[in-house]
Amino acid sequence: MNNSVTNTARLLGAGLRALLVLTLVTGVVHPLIVTGIAQGLFSGKANGSEITSEGRVAGSTLIGQSYNLPLKEGEETPAADLKWFQGRPQNGLGTNSVNTQYEIILSGATNRSGDNGELIQWMKDARSAVVEDNSTADHKVKPGDVPADAVTSSGSGLDPDISPAYAEIQVHRVAEKNGLPVTEVRKLVDAHTEGRTLGFIGEPRVNVLELNIALKELAAKN
Repeated sequence: MNNSVTNTARLLGAGLRALLVLTLVTGVVHPLIVTGIAQGLFSGKANGSEITSEGRVAGSTLIGQSYNLPLKEGEETPAADLKWFQGRPQNGLGTNSVNTQYEIILSGATNRSGDNGELIQWMKDARSAVVEDNSTADHKVKPGDVPADAVTSSGSGLDPDISPAYAEIQVHRVAEKNGLPVTEVRKLVDAHTEGRTLGFIGEPRVNVLELNIALKELAAKN
């Protein structure tokens, strides 16, 4: 009986010591080491890939955001502020997304199939909106010029990038709204176009937040 109690106490003591050691190693030491390495070598990425503008954090380069006008009385969704480059579909411009306003709390897209009638109509409506919004007095956008990412949401609904083709069809509209030469706005797009990762992964892309920050700085100079 005494041996049984002693063995039980010894096993419990060993278990508690193991628990304390593992808690210290996995709950304190390991996180501190990983955090230290991340902050030391990749501080920008470790802190959310934040980007600043005028001394303030403007957002993350990893998450898209809305560029809309203030919500007017009677409106359910705000209209896009067309002086800025717009990201992938949100609100009225292609409602084929679960996440309609880049809300970080919700990530996901529609699960409708490619031949779903409602989805096809959404894409047609989105294409018409892109053509209308981006056509100017001296430049008309054709339906065939509208790329896929202009009428479809990403799988997460949070994609911060657009294709160079989608950025290009917005150049004339952005230039007109901001009173800038088309050539200067196009140079901004070219300067903020990233190629494929490692030369072969993914597709060329333009980060909308970085592009709009550069646009804001350019407009302030003119």
